[in-house]
Amino acid sequence: MEKHIVVCIGRQFGSGGQEIGQGLADRLGIPLYDKEILKKAAEKSGIVEELFERADEMPTNSFLYTLSVGAHGHAMGMPNYGDYLTNDKLFLFQSNTIREIAEKESCVIIGRCADYILRDRKDMLSVFIHAPLEMRIQYLYNRRNVPAEEAKALIKKSDRQRANYYNFYADSDWGAASSYDITLNSGKLGIERSIEVLAGACEHL
Repeated sequence: MEKHIVVCIGRQFGSGGQEIGQGLADRLGIPLYDKEILKKAAEKSGIVEELFERADEMPTNSFLYTLSVGAHGHAMGMPNYGDYLTNDKLFLFQSNTIREIAEKESCVIIGRCADYILRDRKDMLSVFIHAPLEMRIQYLYNRRNVPAEEAKALIKKSDRQRANYYNFYADSDWGAASSYDITLNSGKLGIERSIEVLAGACEHL
């Protein structure tokens, strides 16, 4: 893709957001960043990746998290970050990594408040993918063979964590149409049509 564009995708659990993001990245010929952000943030900060994974899209009381890391870090063979490391600081390291990626290349970024972190960029398109609950339950069964009741519980827990994380760090509401440039119902459009719609939007950004 000739022009520089960054697509930030928020998603309900089981809505196919990651699959849509990967399909869009493939269609545009640009990289997708999801868990890779944690690895890059760990490399740049010198902090073990496992701490970023534990805090990933999950806000925790900063003081309690610091105590937890201090209490359990040594037992897990990790350096003692307990005196100064909090979720907020991990978020700052991760935010810097996201800004550096967006500055360097066109890309698709999944979750992690990327749309809020990059809100001042004119070349950023913020997207939220949602779908009816029953369709998300079916999606998890088809893709991961997760039974219906287990899928329903997993969806509610994951959505709650993502909403809390986003609402904690961003001054806007997770999933609200006013918080994004585009919201898509993947349950109505399907995965492929959702990719087509977003690819078309990118062409006109």
